[in-house]
Amino acid sequence: MSLDKLDHRDKLDHRERLDHRERLVVIGNGMAATRLVEELTVRGYAGDVTVLGDEPVPAYNRILLSAVLEGTHSRGAITLREGYAGNVTVRTGSRVLEIDREAGEVMLVDGERLGYDRLVLATGSIPTLPPIRGLVRMDGQLHPKVHAFRSLADCDRLDAAIASGSRQARPTGQARPTRGVVVGGGLLGLQVARALTLRGVATEVVEGTEHLLSSQVGEPGGKVLARDLKRLGTEVYTGTRAVRLTDDGLVLDNGYTLETDLVVLTAGGRPSTALARRAGLMVRRGVVIDGSLASVTDDRIHAIGDCAEHRGVTTGFVPPAWEQAGVLADHLTGSDAAYAGSRNVARLRATGLDVAVLGDPEHTDGEVVEMTNPLAGTFRKLVVRDGVIVAAALVGDLSRIGLITQLYDRHTVLGPHEPGELLAPESPAAPVVLTDDAEVCACAGVSAGRIRACADLDGVRASTRATTGCGGCTQVVQRLLEPAGAADRFHARNMTKQPNNTVDLPSTHPGRTSR
Repeated sequence: MSLDKLDHRDKLDHRERLDHRERLVVIGNGMAATRLVEELTVRGYAGDVTVLGDEPVPAYNRILLSAVLEGTHSRGAITLREGYAGNVTVRTGSRVLEIDREAGEVMLVDGERLGYDRLVLATGSIPTLPPIRGLVRMDGQLHPKVHAFRSLADCDRLDAAIASGSRQARPTGQARPTRGVVVGGGLLGLQVARALTLRGVATEVVEGTEHLLSSQVGEPGGKVLARDLKRLGTEVYTGTRAVRLTDDGLVLDNGYTLETDLVVLTAGGRPSTALARRAGLMVRRGVVIDGSLASVTDDRIHAIGDCAEHRGVTTGFVPPAWEQAGVLADHLTGSDAAYAGSRNVARLRATGLDVAVLGDPEHTDGEVVEMTNPLAGTFRKLVVRDGVIVAAALVGDLSRIGLITQLYDRHTVLGPHEPGELLAPESPAAPVVLTDDAEVCACAGVSAGRIRACADLDGVRASTRATTGCGGCTQVVQRLLEPAGAADRFHARNMTKQPNNTVDLPSTHPGRTSR
């Protein structure tokens, strides 16, 4: 080949490199993937994005599935995005079979291959089956009474079973109440239990540990929750495990049998890592990633959300997934942003039940300040180290969660009496006031000031994404949007900061100051 032809080929190769748009493929179309694409769009990402979702529906808020089951939200109300403009293509009903790292391609179950320059795993988590005999039939399918609760399809199937059960009648012609057992007393289990009860199902919860939410709120908080559930019409069995499903019902390890028409499994999940394992990526519990959210095995492949493991931690909650999405969007658009880990924030969204957890109050060292009122259905706990809140758990009354979160995030040094003031019940004469920079929505990191700047709830959702995560902040947001909220701006400034980053809290009792 002549030198002229070689020079011409080099020019063509250079032009092709200049014209090439980065191909970004995202496997998964859940809350983490949707947030990533939104963040990339805001930053003007110039590549071509293809999102592959295995479910045949648009992206939706998985956290609010229990609200759909309960009937307070429609399917449309939890839809996140129908589609995007420009350089983003969303393909629903597209399941990925394998990742070919050498070729830089993903292969779908129908044999189609898609090339990528960068790949993002946002595959979430999958439910785990507890070791209960009889859950799975000989053909490998779940017993007709058994339901998972992970997807919109699961929700639809359970909804249909409830509706079918309510139409059945006794021989006398009277409606027979449907009976249901929820296996697992974690956050999801309690959400589902409340939804079932509100749908008229006689519901029982079986939890293998001694207390509900034992790893988050401990024994006193778990007892308050159990009492609240019973008051709301749900029976609770703790310290016992389901071992067998028979025609008579669900058999517990204490020999007791719970007669039931429905069994809902909410006893846990694990990161969905099968694709990553088959591709040879390092996987422990999740796909092991570094500060750039890249696999430590292949820096062209990233992982975010439930499937990712950073510094030995998998999260399982929305706020860390959204934070990871923002950092990855920065990284993919040229920033040297790095992910350093996320704070642990958990909220329970269920009608009549309110729980908020900051950090790890059951396993964090420090001085513990605790207040329990079983009659009122409230439990509050702060873990304080060197005057700083390092963890917290609240059950029942969450009126102070915004202020506590603000102090927790800022590492504000409190005076010796102030932790107790924070745990005292809110007085109608001196209600808790949120400063404009107090965080209201933990999922999206939205402050009270940004909420107050919006005209209505639709405006809040469009401009800040508050209330679109776990939904736990909705009542606070609505309160801030009320006309009386304007007065909060004045009263909020009464919370004065002192030198050395301490803070004076507003009085929580008439005629009494906090210091």
